[in-house]
Amino acid sequence: MLDRLQYVKQRFDEISDLIIQPDVIADQKRYVQLNQEYKTLKALVDKREEYINVTGNINEANEIIADGSDAEMVEMAKMQLEEAKERLPELEEEIKFMLIPKDPEDAKNVKVEIRAGTGGDEASIFAGDLFKMYTKFCESKGWRTSVVDLSEGTSGGFKEIIFEVTGEDVYGTLKYEAGVHRVQRVPQTETQGRVHTSAATVMVLPEADEFDVQIDMNDVRVDFFCSSGPGGQSVNTTKSAVRLTHIPSGLVAQCQDQKSQHKNKDKALEVLRSRLYEQELAKKQAEDAITRNSQVSSGDRSAKIRTYNYPQGRVTDHRIGVDVFDMDGVMSGKIHKFIDELQLVSNTEKLKASEVY
Repeated sequence: MLDRLQYVKQRFDEISDLIIQPDVIADQKRYVQLNQEYKTLKALVDKREEYINVTGNINEANEIIADGSDAEMVEMAKMQLEEAKERLPELEEEIKFMLIPKDPEDAKNVKVEIRAGTGGDEASIFAGDLFKMYTKFCESKGWRTSVVDLSEGTSGGFKEIIFEVTGEDVYGTLKYEAGVHRVQRVPQTETQGRVHTSAATVMVLPEADEFDVQIDMNDVRVDFFCSSGPGGQSVNTTKSAVRLTHIPSGLVAQCQDQKSQHKNKDKALEVLRSRLYEQELAKKQAEDAITRNSQVSSGDRSAKIRTYNYPQGRVTDHRIGVDVFDMDGVMSGKIHKFIDELQLVSNTEKLKASEVY
C-alpha cells in the first residue's frame, strides 16, 4: 500500500510545482486538468499521512509493550495499539476506493433536463416535483442552481425544464439520477380516487468546456423569438429568446431566461455543447457498463431507474433494489441514501475491474 501511496506523493509534488508555472497557467485546458488532479491527489496524500501515523503508532506501541519496564506506559500503549489496529483496516479500505481512477467528468458542473413523459398533466406536475426535489438536494450540498429554460405545464409543473448546477463534484453525484422516474399516485385532477402511473425523464449533462467540444458556428442555425415565460413586458415583447440548431446532429438548444439576447445565446450554446459532449459520453458509459456488467450505468437514458409509490409511501431504486419509506423526506431532497449506495456499487465494480483486491 505504501509503495502505491509513495507514487501518489511523487505525482502530487510534481503537480504542485507544475500548476505555478507560467506556461502551464497559460494553457487553460492543461491547467484545469492539473488542478482537478491536484485536488484528488491532495485527499490521498492526507490519507497517506494518516496511514503512516497509524502504522507508526502500532510499531511504537509494540516496542513499549515488548520492553515492559513501565507498567503505566504499557497500559497506554495497549490502548494505543487497540485504537490503531481498529482504524488500520478501515483506513486501508478508504484508500483502496480512493485509488480507483476517477472519471475526469465527475468534477464538472451540469445541466439537468427534466421532461414530462407519459401521463399528461400529472406527468408535468411530477416533473415539477422532481425539480423541487433536486433544487433542495443541491441546497443541502451547498451547490448553486439556475434555470436555463422552461415550458410550463397546463395544470402546473413543467413539460420541460433545464437548469444548471454548479459546485464541487456535481456530475460525479448527479449522474446516477439520469433515466426514467415513475410516479404512482392519485392525480390532483382525478375525481374517482384512482391511482395513476406517470413518468418523467431526467438527463444529466456534464458541462462541456470549449476545449471539450469545438462547435463550428457555420453548422448552427440561430433563431430569435419572443420569450413565452414570466419576466415582465420587455421579456415577452422583444426577440431576446434564442434557439440554436446544430445541423449535423439535429440537436436543438434554446434559452429565454435572460433579458439579453447575447446572454441567452451564450447559455444556449453552453447547453448545445453539453448535449454534444453527453452524447459521446453516453456511448462510452454504456460500453463501460457492458464491460463491467454494471447495473448503475448512466449511459442508458431510457432505463426505468426509480418508482415513487405514494399510496405505500415508498420510493424504490430498481438498479440496486433499495426501498426508502420516507416519501416526504425524499421529495424534500433527501436522496442521499440512493446516491451513496449507487456510488458504493459503482466503486466496488471499478475496484474489482482494476484488480486492486
